[in-house]
Amino acid sequence: MEMKKRITLELRNRAPEKVTELVLDNCRSSNGEIEGLNDSFKELEFLSMANVELTSLAKLPTLSKLRKLELSDNIISGGLEVLAERCPNLTYLNLSGNKIKDLGTVEALQNLKNLKSLDLFNCEITNLEDYRDSIFELLQQITYLDGFDQEDNEAPDSEDDDDEEGDEDDDDEDEDEAGPPGEYEEEDDEDDGGSDLGEGEEEEEVGLSYLMKEEIQDEDDDDDYVEEGGDEEEEGK
Repeated sequence: MEMKKRITLELRNRAPEKVTELVLDNCRSSNGEIEGLNDSFKELEFLSMANVELTSLAKLPTLSKLRKLELSDNIISGGLEVLAERCPNLTYLNLSGNKIKDLGTVEALQNLKNLKSLDLFNCEITNLEDYRDSIFELLQQITYLDGFDQEDNEAPDSEDDDDEEGDEDDDDEDEDEAGPPGEYEEEDDEDDGGSDLGEGEEEEEVGLSYLMKEEIQDEDDDDDYVEEGGDEEEEGK
């Protein structure tokens, strides 16, 4: 698929100025040059054009907010000065698998003052003696070259970090929901104690009712006895 048509599909009826990420990998560039991109993509922060047979960056538009640029597996051999002119805020640049052979070509990246990570893996320049030391000396602003810093520490993967933080949050939530051990057992014990007390109170109430009924019955019997005695006295008279 041609690059211009691919861009139209990727837009999905959105205006270019609303797009922050654009992936054009594996499409076909026109005569080895960028086609279909223009200055209206002013909010673009991530652009990927891997394996699109690019030979030149001459038609790259001005993308002042672009942070990450993927250009791996193309046929680029020079002209990198365009990047500093049109994408001055780049922090990550992937040029792996291109035709970059010497330090003079890479020297053009010195003007990318915000560049922190550069990838030249599988470029011929990596065969130079003291390749890593030379690049770090030439581009003193970068922290990572081909995924590692000068002490061979691997660059952190921001996506993995996010996943780990998410897992920790999930664990905390599970602990909160579960509650401390024994909590529910104590509540059950309290409920059981309450029910026992209730039964005792009911028994006590039943006993009192019974006694009251007996007293009332005794009083009724006494009244009946008095009345009977009175009747007998009247008959005697």
